[in-house]
Amino acid sequence: MAKNTSLYFRIVEGRNLPAKDVSGTSDPYCIVKVDNEVVARTATVWKNLSPFWGEEYTLHLPMGFHSLSFHVMDEDTIGHDDVIGKITLSKEAIGSQAKGLDCWLNLTKVDPDEEVQGEIHLSLELLKDTEKISLRCQVIEARDLAPRDISGTSDPFTRVIFNNHSAETSIIKKTRFPHWGETLELELDPEELSEEGAVTVEVWDWDMVGKNDFLGKVEIPFACLHKTPPLEGWFRLLPLGNNEVDAGGKLGALRLKVRLVEDRILPSVYYQPLIHLLVESVISPTEVEDSSALTMLEEVNTVESRQDVAMTLVKIYLGQGLVVPFLDYLNTREVNHTTDPNTLFRSNSLSSKAMEQFMKAVGMLYLHEVLKPIINRIFDEKKYIELDPCKIDLNRTRRISFKGAVSEAEVRDSSVEMLQSYLTSIIESIVGSVDQCPPVMRVAFKQLHKRVEEQFAEPENEDVKYLAISGFFFLRFFAPAILTPKLFQLRDQHADTRTSRTLLLLAKALQSVGNLGLQLGHGKEQWMAPLHPIILRSVASVKDFLDKLIDIDHDIVSEVPQRAVFMPSVTVKEGFLHKHKAEGPQLLSRFAVKKRYFWLTSETLSYAKTPDWQVRSSIPIQCVCAVERVDENAFQQQNVMQVITQDNEGQLHTMYIQCKNVNELNQWLSAIRKVSIYNERMLPSFHPGAHRSGKWTCCLQADRAVTGCSRTHSAVTLGDWSDPLDPDGETQTIYKQLLQGRDKLRKKYVEMPDADQTSSSKEKINSDVHPDGAECNVQLVKPGQSVAARLLAVIEDLEQAHATFQRREKEDSTSVILNP
Repeated sequence: MAKNTSLYFRIVEGRNLPAKDVSGTSDPYCIVKVDNEVVARTATVWKNLSPFWGEEYTLHLPMGFHSLSFHVMDEDTIGHDDVIGKITLSKEAIGSQAKGLDCWLNLTKVDPDEEVQGEIHLSLELLKDTEKISLRCQVIEARDLAPRDISGTSDPFTRVIFNNHSAETSIIKKTRFPHWGETLELELDPEELSEEGAVTVEVWDWDMVGKNDFLGKVEIPFACLHKTPPLEGWFRLLPLGNNEVDAGGKLGALRLKVRLVEDRILPSVYYQPLIHLLVESVISPTEVEDSSALTMLEEVNTVESRQDVAMTLVKIYLGQGLVVPFLDYLNTREVNHTTDPNTLFRSNSLSSKAMEQFMKAVGMLYLHEVLKPIINRIFDEKKYIELDPCKIDLNRTRRISFKGAVSEAEVRDSSVEMLQSYLTSIIESIVGSVDQCPPVMRVAFKQLHKRVEEQFAEPENEDVKYLAISGFFFLRFFAPAILTPKLFQLRDQHADTRTSRTLLLLAKALQSVGNLGLQLGHGKEQWMAPLHPIILRSVASVKDFLDKLIDIDHDIVSEVPQRAVFMPSVTVKEGFLHKHKAEGPQLLSRFAVKKRYFWLTSETLSYAKTPDWQVRSSIPIQCVCAVERVDENAFQQQNVMQVITQDNEGQLHTMYIQCKNVNELNQWLSAIRKVSIYNERMLPSFHPGAHRSGKWTCCLQADRAVTGCSRTHSAVTLGDWSDPLDPDGETQTIYKQLLQGRDKLRKKYVEMPDADQTSSSKEKINSDVHPDGAECNVQLVKPGQSVAARLLAVIEDLEQAHATFQRREKEDSTSVILNP
């Protein structure tokens, strides 16, 4: 069975952080590490000891992980940033909470002896002969050791200890991937054979001045060495084991939300019966109101998991080519159950959530094309804008005028003018984007329009068919993206306070546009009135836009891929990066770095001098065999990645690319890995350094073709709208939801009522007779019982399949796991 591990975490806020600057405050940000590898960095909140971040991430980690840590730092313009404290959560601690963690946690001090990483390759055996008894330890190599020196490397050596015996390897300088290939022997006394202790292998960083730095240790029970053959393998390095001391809140605290989801995925054939039931629900429903596998899933689905289930279902039906019938089925039920048009799609039902997630899954690139230029303009201009008289701060308006003090009226007039300009640009961009909107979105809206028009055909409800579409399109898609651009990948960082207020006002205005101006003047925010004329003027153009949006042939969806990210002509990610040459004289290193504009599609990674440059160099995605980080010491630069490709002759080629920050690095790594995830020739190992001056900077090996010294991470990706479809993993998620609600389904649809109620019902039934005089013998059947029985049988079959595979894995696992 394959294993899927997904880690969801949200860094909400901090409180009572210590002041690190002379001004009596701090400029805090968070670095998030998984097993000591940086996976995210929050924005810096300037001059704040109780910062709010509200940043969330999803990580897909097929190989699993050991710990998740959050380091709070104070950013300094000059010199190194200060460490405030950290929180470390083990995988076991996160996994023990079924619903995840959501709490305040105190920061602890950062102890260098606890900041260890990497693995060591050892072979140990106990040698006994007539003359002596010895413990032989072959120290072969290590990988991914912690960097302890300013150069980003270490000078590692290994020490083997048992009782009072010890031996050391040689020191290998300037590497985190040392190859020792040395054999150490400890002579033991016969009475020591009965010892119950452990053999300790420690790795240290040698320092010429001062004490050596601890890099990690491995402890192996001595009893394991009595077995044959010799014990050999890779062992994870562990910290000294000093317990983290809670500073009692003196270092402040973080509010975190963390959830771990681990699934074992069965072979595809086991999920087909459940897929069949889900497909059957939408392609051949006898009546929309009848019970189906889909409606039963909605019944057992909790409010907390509804969004995840909605996205999972959208992906399943996208993979089946049935996303439009799926949405139509849910929307039809929702419309039929609504009597008051004012409450249509106002709840967080499965249909509402499914439409939201559907728009993100297929329309994110479209959203970027429409909004990104305007959002960038707002961020670049950083205008002070405020309409609420209670919030106007004249101290912030000094840049508006140099003619003395500025009045509230002048601030308000200037704000209205800027907001009108921004809002006009946004509306014009949206209403002019009919041809850019993905066809599958247009067809889904066409079906929604049809269902609403059928249900609310009265003349007084003429606008309802428009409001149903604009409610999703404007209120649940464009407005949230304007409010929080970072969450929609429109910006790398959250907006500052000033820009955030501008975005909030624009989002409010756009919501009014989506409501066709019907609620203007009825709310408490009467200070928004200066924008009402432009909102009312836009109503006609918005209706015209919606009419054109749904003017599309239904059959066009079958002619194009439904998932936007798989369309070869669509750019998944683009932007300026710095391209490094692998070779080059050190004195000319500045000429070895070129700024280039990169485009990534599902078919190619291409680049050129500028976005408008006609000549592009391209790398076919099918040739990519690894996408990995590069050690800082390779080019003395941070945030560098490498794209390794293989040509038709089997030769490997490496392109080194530098990003501007760690978040951009992770985004590009993830994006390229996703489009190449199904490539057949992915490498199991790679070199985190570069081959320069006749040797690899990472492991110091001279042979350019030598096997990589570190494991690749090709399946480690950031979770977002561009995640590849994974039918088996998605169906497993639905199975888990159904398994949790199995008892509820059985009780409602299958189990018969109590015996007395059944007998009295039978008496009433048997008292009736046919016209020919024969008694009726009717068996009670609950509505939906047949579908529920089939669904419960499928759940039971999957449960048994999981149990069978887990039993086989247990039987096949005969090796001793020393360092879980």
